[in-house]
Amino acid sequence: MTQLPIAANGRGYLAIPGPSVMPDAVLQAMHRPSPNIYAGELVDMAATLIPDLKRVARTSGKCAIYIGNGHAAWEASLANVISEGDRVLAPVTGHFGHGWAGMAVGLGAKVDTIDFGRHSPMDMARITKALKADTNHEIKAILAVHVDTSTSIRNDFAALRRAIDAADHPALLMADCIASLGCDQFEMDKWGVDIMVAACQKGLMVPAGVSFVFFNAKAEGVRNAMPRVSNYWDWVPRGDPEQLWQYFAGTAPTHHIYGLRAALDLIHAEGIENVWARHAVLARAIWAACDAWSQTGTLAMNVTDVMNRSNAVTSLSLASPDGTALREWVETHLGLTLGIGLGMAENGGRDSDAYFRLGHMGHVNGHMIMGMLGGMETGMTALGIAHGGGALEAAAAVIAAG
Repeated sequence: MTQLPIAANGRGYLAIPGPSVMPDAVLQAMHRPSPNIYAGELVDMAATLIPDLKRVARTSGKCAIYIGNGHAAWEASLANVISEGDRVLAPVTGHFGHGWAGMAVGLGAKVDTIDFGRHSPMDMARITKALKADTNHEIKAILAVHVDTSTSIRNDFAALRRAIDAADHPALLMADCIASLGCDQFEMDKWGVDIMVAACQKGLMVPAGVSFVFFNAKAEGVRNAMPRVSNYWDWVPRGDPEQLWQYFAGTAPTHHIYGLRAALDLIHAEGIENVWARHAVLARAIWAACDAWSQTGTLAMNVTDVMNRSNAVTSLSLASPDGTALREWVETHLGLTLGIGLGMAENGGRDSDAYFRLGHMGHVNGHMIMGMLGGMETGMTALGIAHGGGALEAAAAVIAAG
């Protein structure tokens, strides 16, 4: 029998930026036999999901549910409004912005990419300039990521809407909120977002496998003018279903429905504004610890300006190979799993030994975050990684202040 290091036994803590920690209520809701998909409890429950999802997204528009991960939501959103040969603008602040743009290329779109690098948010003046240069309004949509999970950059969508309006451009504003929904404040209608995509495995605290596309009347008009949309991706029957199967273009993701219902109950019992506030406090605690550690040694947060940081994920680096060494040590010795660096290597590679990420999204609270930070400090101490003192005290002070 293989014996784990003594401090690693017990329940592990998955502190990666998705899939996130699942509440016991979600796990218990899903632990049941397969239900009848044609009548009864499941059918009635599914109808309650859309209104409560829209409350989280802050929209009065419609919502289509897809059985698939966030990449499925990317493709579904594009398939309903972009035809082959259409032009789109992709302002990119990390790996996932490039991914959504690449999905558009795969569907035959012509993509204009503005790459803002891996450390800074979108420059709204550059976006306005690019849109003003499109005098014939060939650009049909703007594909923008609210929080890029790789870099932990949070982009200002209210400012992005103002930038589009300043150019007097009719393009659809499309938002990727896969990392941010239910963590960072997002106001779909107030900020003038036409289409928003999300998934269930991060702030919504459900196992990966279900994703969502929210859309408003403007986006519906564009969809209705499309020459064709594949039956599976078409959001029309999903947005106005008459029967359960129309939500999902076939068999329902039965146990995800039970889990999602439980997760939405938790979110609305707490209140979405309180959910945002909790994430903000815990994120500030993490940043306070990182600021203290960074006084000595090489640890650095990827985003220097606090206003541009996500409350859901923090991207960090240490001198290579210390990032990977720290991740491996805390997982092996403490049962604490930190996220890999993604798309941050200078050569654009998937991973590097310098970068790693902390997920602080969904079902997290103060003692969990303090435990994660204590685990990281233990790992740096064990490995002899230079770091400043007072990190846990700084984090505790933030949480104590609330």
